[in-house]
Formats: sequence, structure tokens, C-alpha cells
Amino acid sequence: MRGRGWDPHLLFLALVLLIQHSTPGAAQKWLTLDGKEPLVIAKGGHSGLYPDSSPPAYGTAQAFSLPNASLWCDVRLTKDRFGICLPEILMDNCTNIYDIYPGDEKNYTVNGVLQRGWFSIDYNFGDLAAVSLNRSILSRSDKFDGFYPILTVDDLQGLPQVPRLWLNIQHDKFYTDHKLNMTSYLLNITRTFAVDYVSSPELFFLRRVAPRLNDSNSQAVFRFLESGEVEPSTRLTYGSLLKNLTFISTFASGIMVPKNYIWPVNKDLKLASASTSVVQDARKAGLKVFAAGFANDFDFAYDYSFDPLKEYLNFVDNGNFSVDGVLTDSPLTASAAIGCLSHINSSAPSSGKPVVISYGGAGGMFPSCTDLAYKKAVEDGADYIDCPVQVTEDGVLVCLPDIDLFSGTTISNSSFRTRISTIPGIKSTPGAYTFNFTWEEIRTNLKPEISTPYLRDYELLRNPSKRNAGAFLNLTEFLALAKENPPRSGVLISIEDAPFLLENLGFGVTDEVLKALNASDLKQEVIIQSTYSSVLKKVQQLNSSYKLMYKIEELILDVDASAVKDIAGFASFVAVSKKSIYPDNVKYLLNKTRVVEKFKAEKLPVFAYLFQNEFVSVSWDVYNDPIADISLFVKGAGVEGLITEFPATAEAFRRSPCSGGNSTPPYWKPVTPGELVNMSRLPALPPSPPPLADSDVVEPPLPSGPIRPSSVPPALAPAGPSAAPAATASSAAVVLLATTVVCLFLI
Repeated sequence: MRGRGWDPHLLFLALVLLIQHSTPGAAQKWLTLDGKEPLVIAKGGHSGLYPDSSPPAYGTAQAFSLPNASLWCDVRLTKDRFGICLPEILMDNCTNIYDIYPGDEKNYTVNGVLQRGWFSIDYNFGDLAAVSLNRSILSRSDKFDGFYPILTVDDLQGLPQVPRLWLNIQHDKFYTDHKLNMTSYLLNITRTFAVDYVSSPELFFLRRVAPRLNDSNSQAVFRFLESGEVEPSTRLTYGSLLKNLTFISTFASGIMVPKNYIWPVNKDLKLASASTSVVQDARKAGLKVFAAGFANDFDFAYDYSFDPLKEYLNFVDNGNFSVDGVLTDSPLTASAAIGCLSHINSSAPSSGKPVVISYGGAGGMFPSCTDLAYKKAVEDGADYIDCPVQVTEDGVLVCLPDIDLFSGTTISNSSFRTRISTIPGIKSTPGAYTFNFTWEEIRTNLKPEISTPYLRDYELLRNPSKRNAGAFLNLTEFLALAKENPPRSGVLISIEDAPFLLENLGFGVTDEVLKALNASDLKQEVIIQSTYSSVLKKVQQLNSSYKLMYKIEELILDVDASAVKDIAGFASFVAVSKKSIYPDNVKYLLNKTRVVEKFKAEKLPVFAYLFQNEFVSVSWDVYNDPIADISLFVKGAGVEGLITEFPATAEAFRRSPCSGGNSTPPYWKPVTPGELVNMSRLPALPPSPPPLADSDVVEPPLPSGPIRPSSVPPALAPAGPSAAPAATASSAAVVLLATTVVCLFLI
């Protein structure tokens, strides 16, 4: 049989990186049928990034997965009897064949269903030389479409190391109807080279070939499709076939089932409280159980907090059973879960590195800055819990994610939604500002609301069942909670808009925060964070015992040495955005900047923000994996700390034995930025911003001023029928920058 060419660069990379590593879980007794480590089955290779069954997909999966990982190929036959690897029977769903052979659509009946498109049975293998692979799931990146050739099963033998193969056979009757013999092809292949597993969702086919596979040591696995689908040879549903596993065991050594057969998830993406008996029933019949349907960018239960590694662990390390393998589009993540996160003693102490600071508490799991979010952050291992301080009309310091109540509260659905102002000194769009509401109004009339940063662009919701959970806290209550539920190290207090509040409201928020901290008698460490150097310098003057963190909000790709020295003069740490460390181009990483290096040269530890679990929040380079993203910044860039909405994920990284020591398995190593950019077609980047300079850091000193304002100046008061009556303006003359909007702002 003929083969197709591989990219020499990819082959060399795979050969260099393909080093066998023992895994932390290998010495443990696994709760699989044979007690061995669960198998990672790479569906079409690393198909979560590259087109399914493409050379880089297979090469990456083999080079960076567990040593025993198996490469999955969905076998299709060409007119001249070549077996090719394609994820779909309709070639136009996964290739550009419609461009190469326009007008070649055919109508064929497949398992009783009429389908129209391009089919491999109409082409000799040579005809497909000009056809390239495309992604089969349109929500994934298109930057590798049209690059790579269709591979034969034989081509997989050209990998740097002899692969473990899993061949999936489907639509046997369709090929037979077109005078192609899948049975003969399969038996010939298994005599030519080793095939570890052969699966099929067609019972009669698998039952027919299974006895003849014994001589080649290939294991037969019956693949179940969704329970309501009809198996074509028996005309029974797969759900009904599941009730007769003893019969399945007469010709198969295992079964493959969709993952929801084992852990059901309801329509609200809520995980069942207990697993089904499928694994136990299969064990009684002597069958291995493989779970299918895993990928980092698929919908899965909110119980996993958007962390795909937690989902894998629920199937392989739940204390009651382990499936014998997982079929996944994301084999590197599956490998990391099995090899680096399984069998970890939950009571063992964490390494403590990197330092973990919460963002609104566990703000990805509960509404930010609520009691439940903070308690969850402490439970999940955050070193510091944070309070972004805002000021109310009656001078109460409160913990809220933003000075604008449209962020993090239900104000858009309340009668208060009309109390809005446009204040250019804060932002250019209308808002409902905390200083126009009393603390009692906020606490009594508004509820917390979970953030949904990826709803508009990606239709991704955070857990709806927690949408309005928890209660708001003022600063005093927050500090009391920190004493009753102490985080490991302390608290971070964020002070923003202090110059504006002092100048326009006469409210000295910095002074008030320090008073509250002194009154609390908090024994833990305190970090004061601000984007204003004037705030940190004032804190430095008034209380030198607090650590100070300078947060740089703007994107910076470089920083002047003089600016670094200025910051080092008043700050203990610096917080920079992730993109300031690893800039990207449409989620493909460019080369690392020298920002971290320059700050660390002045003994300034760098904290990176903001870490989230949603797959759309990380780059393609880290294969939509939130722990691989953490590894990139900690091991690749050397940041000292993380600011995250999901502290549990950072804590899992810290607890893993793979995170320490010198021997790091390939699936846990940080990726190399820039490699994917060189392989893909990307749009041009805009000009780079200038380096952060002295002028961006130096500010006028923050003056002392009145602590408690008697009222809100009229120019800052909200408009509309619910607005508070205007009061006499003392400092209101300076508020020319504030423009009152006389309109309804309905959301």
C-alpha cells in the first residue's frame, strides 16, 4: 500500500520529545479491570487542535501523551481498497474535496438514511492527493485547514515510534453494497502490523471478525452509540443491547460507551449525584469499559467548573472504579489527568508555589465578592482572598467587583436601573455607580449575579444554579470572614478610583481602608493593590507593614528600566496581564516578552492575571487546557503568582507531583510559544504599544481630604425619576467632567 508524506519538522520534533516517562500513578493500584493504568485513546490524534487524522494531530498525540496512548483511526475505504483515516463518512465534513471536485456530490443510503455529499468510495486513493484535511467541528480554529493530506492506515507506521493503533470500523454494509470488503481489508491489515484494538458499533460485523482477530492479538471492542440510536444489524437500540452484556462478552473483550452512560448529565448540565452501574455490570461480564466523548471544548457538567481534568478524574480516580480508557480529542489533557493528578493525597500539604490570589473569591463558581465565593476560595486553597473596595453614598466601604453596579449585581432587572450617570472620569458609557446608592439600598434591593464573560461571543454560561447565590459583604464583614475562615496567607484589598473619589466626592477611600484594617486587628498578611502609584505611595507612608501590589491594566510588551526602578521604589509586587507576558494573535501565542525578566531583575515578583477555566480563555497553544495554561506562565515565564477566578485549578497544579522536581513528563511541560504561529495563516498584527515609561507610572501625590462626604454632588447624582434629590455642592465645581444622562438605560 502507498503512504503519504509527513512533515519532516514534525517528525523530528516528535522523535526528540518522545521520551518514556514513568507516571506518578503507575505505582498505584488502578481500579481498572486489569489493575493497569487507564488507556488514553487519541481520537484522530490531537484533533482538538489540528484537523482530525492529520499528520501533526497524530504526531503531537504520540509525542506528548502517556507512553501507552493509542492512536484512533476511523477507517474509510476508497474505490481501489485503500484504508484511509477520516472522522466522517461524508468527506465534505472534514476535507476540502468540494473545492477539488466541485459538483461530485452523490446520494447514497447509509444505514437506511439517504445522505448527500462526497464519499471515499467514488475515488481512487491517487485521486485524493490534492485533497486536504479540514477541521470537522466548525467552532475550532480554521488556521490549519487545507494544509495536510489524507493519511492511510499504513502511513501511521511512519511515526517515529511504532504506534499503538485503535481502528474503528463503521458502515460495513455500505461498503459491501459497493463491492468493497471491509472484513478482508481489516484482516489483511492486522496480519501486516500490530493493531491493538478494533472497535465497531455494528454487532454482526464485530461478531464475525472477532474470532479471526485472536491470532493477531487484536482486542475487539463493541462500541455503543447513544442509547436511543438503532444498531443497524440487529435493529435494536443500543440502550437495549446494554442489558445483555453477557452476550457481548462472547465475542468482545470490552465495550466503549458515551460518557453519559456512566455519569449522566441532565439538560441543565448538572451531574448526577451517583454513577450508573454500567462499569460494575461490565466487570461482572469480564468486559473492559472505555468511555467516549471527551474534549476540552465540549459542553460538560457545571460540577467540573469548566476544568476538563476534573472530569477525567471522575472517570479514572473516583475511589470506586476506573474506566479502562478514555476516547478523547484532547489526549494531552487526559494524559495529564491520569499521569499527574490521579492518586494524590488530598490532605497532603500544597507546595505553595505559585502564590494564588483569588479574584472576587472563587468568582468563576459563585457571584464575585460574595460570602460563598470567598468561603469557596479558602476551601479551594487560595493563599489570599481579595476585596475590591467600592464606596456607597453613605460612606460604607463594600466589596464589589466594580464601581458600576451593572457588573456583578441584578440592577438591570430592578427599578434602580434608571439611576444612571455618564461620568467620563470613570468611563465613557452610562453606569449605576455605588456612590449613588446607600449600602442598605444595595443590600436590600439587589442580589449578586454571577459573571458571564463569555456569554456574548461564545454563548458560554457559568453555573445558572449559582447565578444569584451568596450575599454581599462590606469591608468589615469581609475582614471578619477572613478571620473566621482564614486563607493560608492573608487578604488583598484593591483600591481603585481613589483620586476621583477624593477630588469629586471628598471621600478619602485610602484612609478609610487603613482605618478599617486597623480596627479589624487582622493577624494575617495584608496586600494593598492599586493601579494608582499615588495610592500605594500613600499607604507606604501611613503603614509600612502592608505589602503593596502595583497592577498594570494596560497591555505592555516592554517596560523602560527607569519605570521598573520607579515601581520597585514603592511596590512589593507587580501584577500584569497574561497578554503582556505572552501576547497572541487570534489566540495563537507569539514569543514571550521580557516584561517578567525585567521586573524580576529588580527583585519585583510578578503576578499574572486573569486565569479562568473556560476553554475560550486560553490560547490554542495550550490546547484549551487551564492547567497547561498555568504551567506555561509558572514554568515557562517564571511568574511568582496567579490571580484567578478558579483557585481550585491552581491548587491542583500545585499539588501535582509533576509540578516539582526535574523530571517532567511531556504532557506537563510548558508549551513553546510561537510554534503554532509559524505553522498557521494569521492576520497582520497592529503596531506594538510603546514600552511602559516613567510618565505612565509617576502621579501627583494623593492629598489628604475630608473622610465622610455629606452628600453626592449634583453633577455625579443619577438622573431619572428615582434619583436622589440634589444637594448643595461644595466640591461639585470641579466635577465638570461628569455629565448627567437624562434618559432611561434599560438592559
